[in-house]
Amino acid sequence: MASSTVKPRSRPAESARKPRLPEGTRNKLLDAAGQVFADFGFHSATVREICARAGVNVALVNYYFGDKFELYTEVLRHSIGASSDGIIQQALKSGAPPEEALRELIHAMLRRVCLRDRPGWHFRLMVHEFAQPTPAMATVIDETMRPIYERFRAIIGGMLDLPADHDKTRLCAHSVIAQIVHYVHGRHVISQLWPQLELNPERVAEISNHIADFSLAYLREASRKTKTRKK
Repeated sequence: MASSTVKPRSRPAESARKPRLPEGTRNKLLDAAGQVFADFGFHSATVREICARAGVNVALVNYYFGDKFELYTEVLRHSIGASSDGIIQQALKSGAPPEEALRELIHAMLRRVCLRDRPGWHFRLMVHEFAQPTPAMATVIDETMRPIYERFRAIIGGMLDLPADHDKTRLCAHSVIAQIVHYVHGRHVISQLWPQLELNPERVAEISNHIADFSLAYLREASRKTKTRKK
């Protein structure tokens, strides 16, 4: 039950990794694993049940993933993965001016979380992970979320003329990100409060522009106050 029984492991060097499964088999296995982990949680799920649902041999999992923890980490990576998305990579590397770069990153993130096809087990899996955290989550956060978070802080810190690790910069970054993830984590409530809302590409673009406009209005004013105090 305690996550301390599972020790985090660094990913092996590229040359030392096992051969990659054929894409079709890999997707089938990850989907079956996601369902089982979502049903039972990491600690109660078994590789045998996962393999039975996927119709593969247990030896295949042992060979390609090593053990249940590595398979679970890959499932989280598969479910949460952000930095591998092309639109996210483009936004992270954008050389646009700060306000435009912020707008691009907001749009990229919102498109990813709202328009990306997610497996039905995704949210149930995350409920288990939040209730009984495992070291796998820290690994996936470092790989997929930290680059986005650091990019937000760099842009916002530059706009506020503050360091990226300043509390004010972090608070602003969290406020912007919270507006984006609200449309994912609050989707069931939103569907009751605003049943007409359809998150199609046009509406996602509209919402992302609203979040950008809303956030930039505060950031401009905060920047003005910061510069006034420094004079």
